[in-house]
Amino acid sequence: MLQLLSESPLLLLFLVLAIGAPLGKIKLAGVNIGITAILFTGLAFGALSPDIKLPAIVYEIGLVLFIYCIGISSGEQFFGNLKRKGLRENGLALGSVILACSLILLVSVIFSFKASYLVGIFSGSLTNTPSLAASLEFIKATTPVNLIERALAEPVVAYSVCYPMGVIGMILAILLFQRLFKTSLKASVQVQDADKLTNATVVVLNEQLAGREVGEIITANRLNVVFGRISRGGKSFIAQTHTRLEKGDLMTIVGKPAQIEHATNVLGERSNVSLEIDHQQLDVRRIFVSNHDLVGQTLKDLNLPHTMGIIITRIRRGDSDILPNAETTLQFGDRVRVLTARNEMISASKFFGDSYAAQSEVDILTLGLGVAIGFFLGMIPIPLPGGLVLKLGIAGGPLIVALILGSVNRVGKLVFVMPYSANNTIRQFGLVLFLAGIGTRSGFAFRETIAHSDQGINFFLIGSLITVFIGFFFLFVGHRVLKISFPRLAGMLAGLQTQPAVLAFVNDQAKSEQPNIGYSSVFPIATLSKIILAQILLTLLA
Repeated sequence: MLQLLSESPLLLLFLVLAIGAPLGKIKLAGVNIGITAILFTGLAFGALSPDIKLPAIVYEIGLVLFIYCIGISSGEQFFGNLKRKGLRENGLALGSVILACSLILLVSVIFSFKASYLVGIFSGSLTNTPSLAASLEFIKATTPVNLIERALAEPVVAYSVCYPMGVIGMILAILLFQRLFKTSLKASVQVQDADKLTNATVVVLNEQLAGREVGEIITANRLNVVFGRISRGGKSFIAQTHTRLEKGDLMTIVGKPAQIEHATNVLGERSNVSLEIDHQQLDVRRIFVSNHDLVGQTLKDLNLPHTMGIIITRIRRGDSDILPNAETTLQFGDRVRVLTARNEMISASKFFGDSYAAQSEVDILTLGLGVAIGFFLGMIPIPLPGGLVLKLGIAGGPLIVALILGSVNRVGKLVFVMPYSANNTIRQFGLVLFLAGIGTRSGFAFRETIAHSDQGINFFLIGSLITVFIGFFFLFVGHRVLKISFPRLAGMLAGLQTQPAVLAFVNDQAKSEQPNIGYSSVFPIATLSKIILAQILLTLLA
């Protein structure tokens, strides 16, 4: 059997996936490690024999697909967040990663661990797979050929030992912080509801608004709501920017509760009348965005109310509802809630595409082009003060390129963003390839370290202390100094840790969208900084 596994890498790969995936769903103390169980399954198989391992190209392809998809999906939100509160949030994340790096340097002074083990502790205690991959690439480029195999296994061994507490330690830090500072992940009902889009029917009673255009009213009063349909004299029509209001108009508005309350105060008062759709005149439905030409275009540029008589009242992207505004860009897989004249709905459907099958399609040209540009960027040497030279590598290069391409969405006719479902599928496939690859290739060295050395327990203890300390420092500064709401801050901590398992724990407790928003706001900078600092550590400690 061992010989069969060593001679058939495809059999080995799919056995690791088939066994590891269900193991990751098992909960211990209410927490599961998810897809990361594939790493430990790979370690178990690799521990059986030094010949049982997957080819290096398996984990390299997996890493690139995983990193690139993260960047493409996060780019627009990442750069948009920097314009708002993102600087302080990303500054906190970056400072915490630098602090973790400083602690590793302190450990190097106290203990005589090899640099490869120390960078493994760094990546494992912060549960960051891309930084581990960058470390492996750096070691591969700087190590003699006859020593590469062992050198590549060393950081993975330390990473694997520290990883479990990298997950559990952050959860412990959250629980401890809640107890000490009397705060809670359980947002109040009001806070939960404040994140959700809702709608209301308003009767226009403000006489000063009579005869004024909808667009003028929205701008003058800074209303952050979408005006839907208006009922007047038994007729229903959509509220376009040039539509003039009259006293007594019944109008539907969509937005967050606080914004709806503000708009209601400006317009008049809520109506008890349920303004049903008059299907003889208007129609409303959700339509998939699959038209290649629309992706990356803003609603301001499309000008749908004037060009097609269409109003988009909500956009469903993934599992989140977005309130559209003039600067909102459409993406593949968006489900737009369209309000238009009944006889225009067929034209609207054709305009947006409305193809469910297109949600799984990937443009191989733009995928290949984006990754290739990322490879070239990753190969460029970057000189640093003190004679240090590093490369972004196959992890950092594609990530930066993907973030940029994800923020611009398209270049000419080339659309770089992917459908939401396709992106998630490719991302997960890439991650499992990487975890299975490095697991099997490091399993035997992992067994030798644990069985014949006391270093394993030292790695575990040091990694645990770093994880809990960084987690508590991050929460203290974020909550007590920067005054960030705790549910959002806990999501940011999961993003700092680049750890979906921690995010799942926080979401289960908070039951609001705030953790997801926090997670996505710092995830890219946390990933990129760990990739760079891991290589700096190897250079400094060599």
